[in-house]
Amino acid sequence: MDVKEYIASGILELYVAGTLSPEENLEVQHYALQYPEIQQEIEAIEKAILALTKTASPKMPKNSFAKIKAEIEDVIPFTPEATKRKDTSSWSTYLGWAASILLAVGLFWMYSENSKLKSEIELTNQENQGLQNILSDTQEEISIKENLLQQLRDKNVTVIALGGQAVSPTSYAKAYWNKEESKVIIDAQGLPEPPDGFTYQVWSLKLDPLTPTSIGLLADFAAMDSKLFTLDNANESEAFGITLEPEGGSESPTLEQLYTLGAVGS
Repeated sequence: MDVKEYIASGILELYVAGTLSPEENLEVQHYALQYPEIQQEIEAIEKAILALTKTASPKMPKNSFAKIKAEIEDVIPFTPEATKRKDTSSWSTYLGWAASILLAVGLFWMYSENSKLKSEIELTNQENQGLQNILSDTQEEISIKENLLQQLRDKNVTVIALGGQAVSPTSYAKAYWNKEESKVIIDAQGLPEPPDGFTYQVWSLKLDPLTPTSIGLLADFAAMDSKLFTLDNANESEAFGITLEPEGGSESPTLEQLYTLGAVGS
């Protein structure tokens, strides 16, 4: 864009005068944000108009209103030439004051409306950005959930029900194990929220002899609304168990804190 040519086009004067369409106003404001020279030119035009208003407004003499009142009340003998001269002089002055006042009021109104429009545009832009962020987050959540749903429905997935144990008989969970992809999705909706300083740890188990192997933690449990956790599992699992462990996990399961357990194929 040729900034000098744009400034010389006269559109900035029309913008300051408030005669452009809303679309044209938006375009000027967009360029003003993008090019500092345009913003400086707009400010210079506004200052020039305000200065012109001050210059165009004639200074009223001291005690001018008292003199005007005296002149109005003064009885002057009727002479056409004298009356014409006095009326012409007086009305020229009055009209000059009135025109200056009207111009100043008009410019102030135009400046106020322009500032109001800028504020409304800024507020609208902020609202639009907020809506775009919400839409983006929602679309991302939908995409994640759809992907998880497709994984759960895969024909290679084996579903293992994990029942509650002595420490928490009402707890339950499900393991969706895709052996082909070495992935397991834990649905932990039936587990209570772990206390502060503790986390749930998932174990792949060989039963004879009992050999537990950790496949991961159910991290950020409280923040995970879906309570669906995807973990890697390349083990030849015969069962899955979930224990409550100190934050960071343990090398071996704390059997006294075994919340759920389920055998593959049971």
